[in-house]
Amino acid sequence: MYIYNAIQRNAKILSNNIATVCSGRESTWAETQARVEKLASGLIAHNVNAGDHVAILALNSARYMEYFYAVPWMGGVLVPLNIRWSFRENVYALEDSECSVLFVDDAFLEMGQELLREAGKIHLAVYMGEKETPKGMVSFEQLIKEGTACPPAEQGYDSLVGIFYKGGTTGFPKGVMLSHRNLWTSAISVMADVRLTDEDGRYLHAAPMFHLADAAFSQSATIGGMTHVFVPFFEPSSVIRATEEHKVTHTLLVPTMISMLLTDTTLSTADMSSLRTIVYGASPMPIGTLREAIESLPHVGFVQAYGQSELGPLCSILSSKYHVLDGTGTGKIRSAGRPGYCVNVEVRDANGEEVERGFVGEIAVKGPNTMMGYWKKPDETRAVMIGGWILTGDVGYMDEDGFIYLVDRAKDMIITGGENVFSVEVENVISMHPAVLQSVVIAIPSEQWGESVHAIVRLKDGEEATEEEIIEHCRAHIAAYKAPRSVEFRQEPFPVTGAGKLRKVELREAYWKDRERAIN
Repeated sequence: MYIYNAIQRNAKILSNNIATVCSGRESTWAETQARVEKLASGLIAHNVNAGDHVAILALNSARYMEYFYAVPWMGGVLVPLNIRWSFRENVYALEDSECSVLFVDDAFLEMGQELLREAGKIHLAVYMGEKETPKGMVSFEQLIKEGTACPPAEQGYDSLVGIFYKGGTTGFPKGVMLSHRNLWTSAISVMADVRLTDEDGRYLHAAPMFHLADAAFSQSATIGGMTHVFVPFFEPSSVIRATEEHKVTHTLLVPTMISMLLTDTTLSTADMSSLRTIVYGASPMPIGTLREAIESLPHVGFVQAYGQSELGPLCSILSSKYHVLDGTGTGKIRSAGRPGYCVNVEVRDANGEEVERGFVGEIAVKGPNTMMGYWKKPDETRAVMIGGWILTGDVGYMDEDGFIYLVDRAKDMIITGGENVFSVEVENVISMHPAVLQSVVIAIPSEQWGESVHAIVRLKDGEEATEEEIIEHCRAHIAAYKAPRSVEFRQEPFPVTGAGKLRKVELREAYWKDRERAIN
């Protein structure tokens, strides 16, 4: 299937249902398809051809969603830019992906104009904002006004639909090439596991739309005929207001967003009764945070989605029935769930052989969702894509029931005194301390142990804890060698990528910058 087929279906059978709610404006599915068609034809009229790469730098909006479907409709290739990246990083992405068109909104107009001066291949700039169209740009709404109905391009289900740049936490960012089939099968897996078949459901775009986690869930919601509600960016009070006002039923958040939501003072008095499901992913959820979320929002079903960009992005899902603290279904809450319906998963040893259940190894994934490869990086593609299998770089094991347990990224493993320590395990234990808001565990150099376990901790407002208390708390729950040997406290938020993932590499740099190697 093509990703825009869902729009076509909804326009036929749900034509008068509300498709989008954004900034006081609503559009039905029939109106949305008409806008998508006209935007596509408007691009064609401005010499945008099938196969051209079309970038976007913008906050969440209904226009962002229309871009997401209009570009493939006319045969172009999506290139969503990371809203948290620096100017130079986005210049790299534009030039590396060979984009010829850039969409930009009011929030990024200034940077967009700088990008146009720097990235010489861009011949068309589309202004998505609400003000007067800047000189040298074409208005988004003018493209639609001048456009006409046009049939969609049909280049094959395995044709390139988008280049999605990874977070860029190390080295140069890699562009993950995904096809219509890749995105569609991931979306179907999400839809089947989360039961997104309620046409009266309302999905809130709170996570950034450039990220594949939102793209997959958004496509699932579209297939299911749900209404899309938009807030420009995540902010706890705006999510609460949107949920109350628009009766939001589903949303997707990363764990750091859930932590912020739980600490918002208005949550306890807000009417969140419409909310049925919160899907979380992109990074591990500390068990302490998850317990607090379940207790604070007992009527909400929590669902974990694990994956990465190379998987389009889904690998596995832990459904809401396993997010329980007692009774039937307990015992799986620490897992990342079972492989999605369109996904095959193996756990492999260093020789590439599948290990027995319960043994730790690297997670490998195969299915119609796995990427086409990295854009213009054949060597990097061959390193992770072997025989159709994606080597994720994630370390974990599978239990007898087929549930996947992640223990860490391979690069985040700490080897201290010859023993392996997985930082996620330590972070989970620290998260259960009542004074802790957030923690990061990293390896730092140690003359005695090679590497030492070090914790960086943020405390909740008004709470206190000492280094000794945190260490003793950990020793009460895990082996002594896994407990931090040192703890530092900080007030400022941890550095994160645009998708909300912690930038552990940045936190490690202070300890390893004067050494030849970043391991001991």
